[in-house]
Amino acid sequence: MAYFLGIDVGTSGTKALVMDSRGRVLATATAGHGISAPRPGWSEQQPQDWWNATVKATREAVKKARIDGQQVAGIGLSGQMHGLVITDQAGRSLRPGIIWNDQRTAAQAAQIEKKVGGKSRLIELVGNAAMTSFTLTKLLWVRQNEPKIYDRIRHFLLPKDYIRLCMTGEYVGEVSDMSGTLMLDQKKRDWSGRIISTFQIDRSILPPVVESHEITGRLTARASGLLGLRAGTPVVGGGGDQPAGAVGNGIVDDGLTSATLGTSGVVFTHSRRYVVDPSSRVNTFCSSVAGEWCMFGCILAAGGSFQWFRNALGQNEVEQAIKKETDPYVLLTARAAKAPAGCEGVFWLPYLTGERTPHADPLARACWIGVNSRTTRAELIRSVLEGATFAMNDAVSLLRRRGMKIRQIRLSGGGARSEFWRQLQADIYGSTCATINSQEGPAYGVALLAAVGTGRFKDIRQACRACIKITRTIKPKPSAKALYAKYYRQFRRLYPALKDEFGNIADLVGQK
Repeated sequence: MAYFLGIDVGTSGTKALVMDSRGRVLATATAGHGISAPRPGWSEQQPQDWWNATVKATREAVKKARIDGQQVAGIGLSGQMHGLVITDQAGRSLRPGIIWNDQRTAAQAAQIEKKVGGKSRLIELVGNAAMTSFTLTKLLWVRQNEPKIYDRIRHFLLPKDYIRLCMTGEYVGEVSDMSGTLMLDQKKRDWSGRIISTFQIDRSILPPVVESHEITGRLTARASGLLGLRAGTPVVGGGGDQPAGAVGNGIVDDGLTSATLGTSGVVFTHSRRYVVDPSSRVNTFCSSVAGEWCMFGCILAAGGSFQWFRNALGQNEVEQAIKKETDPYVLLTARAAKAPAGCEGVFWLPYLTGERTPHADPLARACWIGVNSRTTRAELIRSVLEGATFAMNDAVSLLRRRGMKIRQIRLSGGGARSEFWRQLQADIYGSTCATINSQEGPAYGVALLAAVGTGRFKDIRQACRACIKITRTIKPKPSAKALYAKYYRQFRRLYPALKDEFGNIADLVGQK
């Protein structure tokens, strides 16, 4: 039997997944790598650490799967998006990678929009407005602050593409990941000539871009020896972690949407048409489905709000969980279920680390509002879950307003493990929700893409139909849906009412 390997270069570690030819996950393994913060707001990683983690995780996953590495028929790559990797002619990185959550480039983001003629013109060219996370801002920062390093650049890559270079010796990118650079013309699925000329970028440093399933190179003898795999094994384009995770959830056709509640929350939908949000409150990228697109919104502290409550105010449940040998989140959720829907008007705004969708406001802050003498701990806990889900619904609502017909929302992450939170999501989104038989996300998605690229499946839709199955369907309860529609309308009024106060608080504590 042939097997397929999916690699996902995450922020805290790199994951390797082994899948058989029927789409069954045989084993996974993760190897960690550190993050450096040389200054406040900076976030960097060493590309070599990604490669070392890839080697370690791959060997461990293959061993756990109890297969011969020579049987791996194809490899797919995914990873954190937006990170800047720059190398010399020999492929040596010239500086640590500046990764997605680095915040040093606010000035460059503003410069980009001004130089192209405004936010609307930038969206017209590349589908999105400028944010500090996008890669062009980082490239310009290096030019302006480290000119000697900039002059030595011969190749530009994203994190997963550095792993491709280590595996194959090839400099290649793919369309879904490169959509997050602010340099790709998504309609043409190639580099934007206007952006390249406006910012005087040497075209030769930009790699060719391909579709996610296309073979980009083959394992070199050196890489095969390190990884314990067969020399010549094909490596496909893969995808950025969000588009690849969508493939892993089967979000490959119109009407299918995913809601992933981890520390952050992502609502992602597929589109056969190229559609942008003129305000860029949700992002448009090329999809990992050839010739198609996707739209998604990111909520920075969705599951992170629940995590914060556990760490700051959930010590009682943490101690009980140790005694009962269970998860403290199970106990917290059980307590939340005792509170009435809507928590008698107590709202939680989940802006612990600012917000991306829909407010794009780094100064926004979390708060409870509506607390009264009847409020108990149960209401506080439930309001955190409701508030995080209301914030996710901001993205769902924006996608609907852009004409996306959402017929099913597939749930994943921590919010999909709890029966209570699953039903809460269905009620607040006002949509049928579902869980599926795989929760492995990007690594599984790129393993499927590797199976497509090497001929195991005709295309990615066939692969997803064959391998991904619905395990549970959750329909909204009519009475709860109607109640939450009213509460959501109130939730949407709270941020505009407090926006200026968030700025005043930032001034007060010297964060502005």
